[in-house]
Amino acid sequence: MSRRWLQMRVRPRADPDLSPLLVEGLLAVGARAAEERDGWIVTAVEEPADLEEFVEGAKTTLRDLSGSDDFELEVEWRSHEDWAETWKRGLAPRRITERILVRPSWIPAPPDAPPIDIVVDPGMAFGTAEHGTTRGCLRLLDEAVQAGDRVLDVGSGSGILAIAASRLGASSVVAIEADALACEALRENLEHNAVQERVRCVEAMVGPDDLAALGPVDGVVANIESRPLLGLMEGFVRALAPGGWLILSGILDHEWPSVREAAERAGLLMRRVDEDGEWRSGLFTRGR
Repeated sequence: MSRRWLQMRVRPRADPDLSPLLVEGLLAVGARAAEERDGWIVTAVEEPADLEEFVEGAKTTLRDLSGSDDFELEVEWRSHEDWAETWKRGLAPRRITERILVRPSWIPAPPDAPPIDIVVDPGMAFGTAEHGTTRGCLRLLDEAVQAGDRVLDVGSGSGILAIAASRLGASSVVAIEADALACEALRENLEHNAVQERVRCVEAMVGPDDLAALGPVDGVVANIESRPLLGLMEGFVRALAPGGWLILSGILDHEWPSVREAAERAGLLMRRVDEDGEWRSGLFTRGR
């Protein structure tokens, strides 16, 4: 029998500030990641045993976490094959910086491709150059990574940022991802880019103490969401060697001031903020 997924779409009816809370609700009911499409927040979850019970539970969770019932929720079945085709649509080579090109495997590199040609097929994992947070992280990585750096990629998804760090000169990268299906895509992408000897996938959900135990490292990149970022801030700082760098992303423009304040309160210095539409990515350094 062909495997299938339940696609979920949710959007606030009036208040756009509900969107981050609705994302949290989707993650709480089993989503691995979510993306915005034409005003909807879209994700997929594994087939539930009882569809009606699952949908009612999802509505309750979304109401509880958002504090509102002013949202729309739609669900539909998608076959694994259909889902695979969906994420392929619209993917194209993207030149992110003078040095970095990102492309899917079925499209060849153009003749004028820059030196760092990253091949990524996301599958069921989050992470393509079509999203502003990923582009922001790539631009900041191009600035931050130095030859020989040891790097942590927290919430690695497709592995695109771990691959970029390695190709930019990092000597070792630990790609941390909690979802087993995302780890499958991640490992395949490491092989596509011939960096599996320098990038190690760790399948785990981590907290501040776990991050600290993986240090000291020269750099950390975390493209997740603002609330998890705030919860892990102490761990990021403890994992960094003196003078190390930290890239934080997955932050909406109205969330940026509170994330920046938390990072600076933790002893980090802001070096640059990357703006891509409504998304913000920040580069920070730890004092020496």
